[in-house]
Amino acid sequence: MKETAQEYTARILGYQEGTDPLKILRSTPGKIERLLRTAPRRKLMSRPEPSRWSVAEIVAHLADTELVGGFRMRMIIGDNGTTIQAFDQDVWAEKFEYARRDPKKSLDRYRALRENNLALITSIPKSLWQNYGMHAERGKETVERIIQMYAGHDLNHLRQIEKILRHK
Repeated sequence: MKETAQEYTARILGYQEGTDPLKILRSTPGKIERLLRTAPRRKLMSRPEPSRWSVAEIVAHLADTELVGGFRMRMIIGDNGTTIQAFDQDVWAEKFEYARRDPKKSLDRYRALRENNLALITSIPKSLWQNYGMHAERGKETVERIIQMYAGHDLNHLRQIEKILRHK
């Protein structure tokens, strides 16, 4: 059974609870790079189960969601109360062929987008972190909540990558 938007939010926020989300956002690309560095390509490209993404697909997803997060924050900062469009990650994975993407190139994209988003986040006044958008599925989300969600999202996928690479 697929989780509700509220269950997803609670799970993702739970991963980063009690931590500094900016620290997580800064460190995740380097952690993923270290994991990919020694992993054989076939391990990065293979799905652990038919219904689970490979490491390559996860990293491609991280790059695309980083683009989405940056866009959402910019829209919210520029137009407080704006609508935030949802997207289907599984449709994106299929249509954009995540399974065929080079994980190292996806990591490069992810890192560049993350650095750009961190520059934005750290350059705006903290008061703008309370600007919000109305997410089509999750309701009101502030810039601060998006930052927390992305930190939890990082930890979720980092654990998945570690688990895939640990198994023979």
